[in-house]
Amino acid sequence: MSEIRSDYLVIGSGIAGLSFALKVAEFGTVNIITKAHLDDTNTALAQGGVAAVISADDDIESHVRDTHIAGAGLCHEDAVDVMVSEAPRRIRELLDYGVPFDLNMDGGYDLAREGGHSRYRILHVADETGRSIQEVLIRKVRENPNITIYEEHMAVELITDHHVLNNLQSAFNICFGAYVLDERNEDVRIFRADYIMLASGGASRVYLHTTNPNVATGDGIAMAYRAGVRIANMEFVQFHPTALYNPGNPPFLISEACRGFGAYLRNGSGERFMEKYDNRLELAPRDIVARAIDAECKSRGDACAYLDMTHLPGKKVLSHFPNITAQCREQLRIDISKELIPVVPAAHYVCGGIMTNLNGQTSMHNLFAAGETAHTGVHGANRLASNSLLEALVFAHRAAKRVIEKKRNIFNNVYIPDWDDTDVTNQQEWRLVRNNRSELQTIMWDYVGIVRSTVHLNRALRRMSTLYDEIEDYYRRTRINKDMLELRNLSAVAYLIVRSALRRSESRGLHYMSDYPEKDDKFLKDTII
Repeated sequence: MSEIRSDYLVIGSGIAGLSFALKVAEFGTVNIITKAHLDDTNTALAQGGVAAVISADDDIESHVRDTHIAGAGLCHEDAVDVMVSEAPRRIRELLDYGVPFDLNMDGGYDLAREGGHSRYRILHVADETGRSIQEVLIRKVRENPNITIYEEHMAVELITDHHVLNNLQSAFNICFGAYVLDERNEDVRIFRADYIMLASGGASRVYLHTTNPNVATGDGIAMAYRAGVRIANMEFVQFHPTALYNPGNPPFLISEACRGFGAYLRNGSGERFMEKYDNRLELAPRDIVARAIDAECKSRGDACAYLDMTHLPGKKVLSHFPNITAQCREQLRIDISKELIPVVPAAHYVCGGIMTNLNGQTSMHNLFAAGETAHTGVHGANRLASNSLLEALVFAHRAAKRVIEKKRNIFNNVYIPDWDDTDVTNQQEWRLVRNNRSELQTIMWDYVGIVRSTVHLNRALRRMSTLYDEIEDYYRRTRINKDMLELRNLSAVAYLIVRSALRRSESRGLHYMSDYPEKDDKFLKDTII
């Protein structure tokens, strides 16, 4: 089996992976692998925008303070300071690339405000900011002669000293690349590089109801965990308060920018209820709003809550939110300027992930991580709205700068063995095993959701351990394919979330325990596995 070599290997094609690739491509060859297509990412679905201090009415201290308040005491001060202070420079880069952020009537940027923000600081492109950024970055990587793109290629495992130890007795805790499945012919190939960037996105597909695309199965986090890389704070999963309630269909995100624009939340009787839960009303942080909707629906027996924009100028509503307008009209025949939008919370964003330092370096040599895959310490126990795209930009840039400065890998002569599947069997059991995916997602939704308890978490852990063992056994005996790999990765991520949640006997941010409803300062630290 021939190796596919490059100076840099990027796993993932969202904002973190593509922006990193563009920067290191000036100094070497880059291979980008993505298991679907370049635009099939969480980035492309991001509606709200990018938070940055660019207005004279705003300041760095306010953005830093808002981030820490949302993060409920667990944000790393140095990481937040770096992200917020470097944000304006990264925004200028996007502008130079050609991202057309919306302007107001005066020719300045049309800044929005979202939950948890004390100022208007969200740059956006209508309600499809992520899509606009994704398209610009894709165009630039396709134009770059130093970048080669491998679509429908899925990373199977990181290649570490575990694989080559007999050939390299002196090297430990080093990543050399990845075994990668070419999905079209189900052939596993060696992708080798001096430096590897894991930017494979989120993991919210571990839940039954999620705003994430099908690709968000936590592949990077699961691979890093299996390779012995440190993982942190997986108990903090953000549930977006407002996904479109349309039973039988995948949840569609109703942007937080709607509430920033002035929308109200109402219950089934038409009552505005957020005043019972937080004095910031609809603009409270996401964890508070999601729990409020959950509590309101459970106490009343309602299937959903409602987002009300009917009191706002109709033409402005339709022009500011064209994508949401179209989706509500297409799916439910709702005119959002005149009718209420039914909404429910859905799993949205994983605040934990692969631990990195301020330069994207993981606990393994030559392995970097950025974007939702990474835990930089920025988000703490709850991510502030529109800090996600910003975090990806800032820390992908810092990772690129770091690897450019470093010396190249000195282990280029290491022999990496071919992928060995000579003893595997066929997939006769696959029909039985694939049912584990829906069972896993249901367990996570029922027992490890917005409100948790020790009893429910232990029940989830028992059932998850059985599923995990079944899936690992099947994986070892079977020729792999994309579905099998995703199921394996989901089971690892679910296991990490449950284990992490059981180690935090308090309620903080996105982790709410009904039997430990208060914060406890002895847990004022990261949960590291």
